[in-house]
Amino acid sequence: MLSLVNAAAAISSLDPAAVRAAADYSARHRGVSFLAIQDGRTLLERNSKTAHKIYSGTKAFWDLAALAAAEDGLLRLDERVADTITSWSDPRKVQVTIRQLLDFDSGLEPEFFLHETQSGDRDATAIRGRMAAEPGSAFIYGPAALQVFHRVLKEKLRGDSPTHYLERRVLHRLGLGSQRYLDDRAGNPLLATGWILTARQWAKLGHLVLANGAPVISRNSLEQCWRGTTANRAFSLGWWNNRAAPNGREFDFEQMLIPKWQNQDWHDGCLYHDAPNDLVACIGSEGQRLYVIPSLQLIVVRQANGGSFTDTDFLRLLLGRERR
Repeated sequence: MLSLVNAAAAISSLDPAAVRAAADYSARHRGVSFLAIQDGRTLLERNSKTAHKIYSGTKAFWDLAALAAAEDGLLRLDERVADTITSWSDPRKVQVTIRQLLDFDSGLEPEFFLHETQSGDRDATAIRGRMAAEPGSAFIYGPAALQVFHRVLKEKLRGDSPTHYLERRVLHRLGLGSQRYLDDRAGNPLLATGWILTARQWAKLGHLVLANGAPVISRNSLEQCWRGTTANRAFSLGWWNNRAAPNGREFDFEQMLIPKWQNQDWHDGCLYHDAPNDLVACIGSEGQRLYVIPSLQLIVVRQANGGSFTDTDFLRLLLGRERR
């Protein structure tokens, strides 16, 4: 991943005034907490011990469980889902791999109604969902694909629950406990969203990135999160990346997710031109962000209640860049 760093953009340490400017910008745009840690040292901390919804930040933790399961020999990310979900006999469904479920390029309809807390059986509904595109051809962000993965992992565990596996294999190693799973009536957790963490707790995921996956997975496993896909070069396994910088097409990723998937354009997307291109981020609705820049040994958490926040403006202030 370090080979991706844009040397011209890299800086050794952040300017304290720039960090304060970014925190102030966050607060003006309905930010509720802020935490910046560089090289193990806290640069600035505001309300970082108050728990807050992280929305889609939840996804990356379940993706860690998938990577751990692959390391444990429970599954292969590139195996066909239909080898486990035998009802998937549709010609397009039989081509779908576990990795495509996690990267949201399986072609499965998003089925956002699965977010509802009173769902009867999310997994069964997602498995019956229709294919909207050829596998690998389109980025379709939504809960259905992850619920299919939940059923696959449940079958692979042969009696253990995915939630227990997640807690034992991932969360306990990170120093985290059980979470807000939003179980449906059949007992299936919602994998796409739902967790509530403090900024300090969410930052533990950032520390894992800086430690190359330790103490949960190996460096080789973690690096799969930065690959991107043909359908969306800027996303893999719960993480958004800035690989297309400095020449990529800069736009607001959270805003791009609002239109229907057919109207989204992810071609050569980047978070911010002038940020190092090893920047990666977990992005949650209403302005939730976990940023990690390994070349700067930097972790930044920003939590909010909506507002007109943009990654470009925030990162420009944080990194002390002049407006173009």
